[in-house]
Order: sequence, then structure tokens, then C-alpha cells
Amino acid sequence: MAKNIPLKETIKEYILSTIGVILTALGLVIFLIPNNIAAGGASGLAIILHSIIPLSVGVWMYILNGILFLIAFLIIGFDFSYKTIYCTFLLNFFIDFFDRIIHIPTYNGGDLILAVFFGDILTAIGMAITFSQNASTGGTDILAKIFNKFFSTPMGTTLLVIDFTIGFFAGVAFNPKIGMYSILAIIINGITIDFVLKGLELAITVTIISDNNKPIEEFILRNMGRGFTYLKGKGGYTKKDRDIIFVSIRRRELGELINFVKKVDPNAFMIVNESRYVLGEGFKRNL
Repeated sequence: MAKNIPLKETIKEYILSTIGVILTALGLVIFLIPNNIAAGGASGLAIILHSIIPLSVGVWMYILNGILFLIAFLIIGFDFSYKTIYCTFLLNFFIDFFDRIIHIPTYNGGDLILAVFFGDILTAIGMAITFSQNASTGGTDILAKIFNKFFSTPMGTTLLVIDFTIGFFAGVAFNPKIGMYSILAIIINGITIDFVLKGLELAITVTIISDNNKPIEEFILRNMGRGFTYLKGKGGYTKKDRDIIFVSIRRRELGELINFVKKVDPNAFMIVNESRYVLGEGFKRNL
């Protein structure tokens, strides 16, 4: 645990990561695993291996991730956060728990498009929540790290190639139709994760030029609980020196800020920008 991260924030990150892992496990166990949709990752490889040697998918994931982590430790050293190790093996546990122990109801033998769609929605939301807490669920991410270290291949491209290869082998192990649905699931999953992450992490930066800064300053500090920065500016027409407020907020807070600024200064000039990442107090600590 990093010393500069408060315990409360660390606990929150682990709780949210756990929720993300549970959602991912539910999507896999209810929709993807019963229909042999190998949507990449260690779970996809485990589904294929399950068809060859009838160990449960959860057990196969324990074996695969254990081997991958061991190889990674030997080759590239301890290059994984504790949260990533925690989330990886927690996902294995929940998949095994839901599948073998409590036998939750599954969607099996129906429309494969529905299985892909709802399975991807659940897993993508779960993985996006986990990723947003600076963790991952291991699996083929580890292989991508190894390739990146020795061949300088981009992580994203390597992951895509590995996942598509798993989808191809699903077609060999089961039938071409399953292989095509697996590749479709990989594509939809990637798009959905990006979409959800953008919604979870997107921040807004607002530049406010006003002749009535004091109440705006107090509102940002006291009501919104945010900090801000004064930038020095000079009017191009008036040549008047002025203090410009620059603040980063969550997207959901934007309407509240705009309404207040317009209330205290109807002539205020505001510039609103979307920011992919904001790092620091009140936001993510690191990427």
C-alpha cells in the first residue's frame, strides 16, 4: 500500500474493485461460460481447455493465472499491484463459487446474440469499475506485459491479437459459429469497457471569467468541496487585469456550478472542457 494514499481511500478502492469483480463473474457464469463464448482473457482460454479436460472453468482459471503470474515474476519481476493480484484471484474464486458451489441459474441454449449482449454488458461494466480503481483481472494482460518488455509491442495491440486468437481457437474447439460469436463478444466488450470508463472517469475543467469572483470562490470551496486555481489574465479589449478561476469537477457537478455562476453574474464568461483524466486530490491518484 502506498504510504501517501489514505486508508479510507484504499478501502474504498478495494470495495469498488470487489463489486466490479463480482459483476464480471456473474456475466461470465450466467451468460458466456454456459454458451462456450470464449471472449478472450484467461476465462476464454479456460472455457476452451474445459472442453478438452473437464475441470471447471474456475479451476482452470486458478491454474492459468497461477502459471502466468509465476512466469511474469520470473521474467519481468514483481510488476503488479496488490490490487491486481487480489482482483485476479478473487475473480477466479467467484467464478468457481457461482458455477460449482451455489449453481446460480444460467442462460443456456437460447439466442447466442442475447448471451453475448448481456454477458458483455455485465462483464464490461464490472471490468470498467475494476480498471477505474487502478487494478485489472490479470489473465492475458500478463502475456501482453511480457511481449511489451521483450518486443516493445503496444499493450493494447498485443491484447487484441491474443484475445482474437483465443476466439479463433474457440471456433476450432467448438464450431465456427461459436468462434465468430466469441470474436464478436471480444469486440463488443472492448467498446463497452471504453464507453463505461469514459463515463466513470470523465472530468470537466471549467474556466470562469467574472467580475464577481468572491461568491463563486466560496461556492466552489464550501458547497462543492473543490479547490481551484486563480490564473492571471488581462482583457484584450479593456486591458483590465483580472483573476480567472480554473477548476476541475466531476461531470455531474457541472450543472450545479453553471447555475450558481449565472445566478451571481449573468454576464460571466465560462469555458467548459472535457478531460480524459484529472489526477490529484479529489480525483484519481494515478493512472
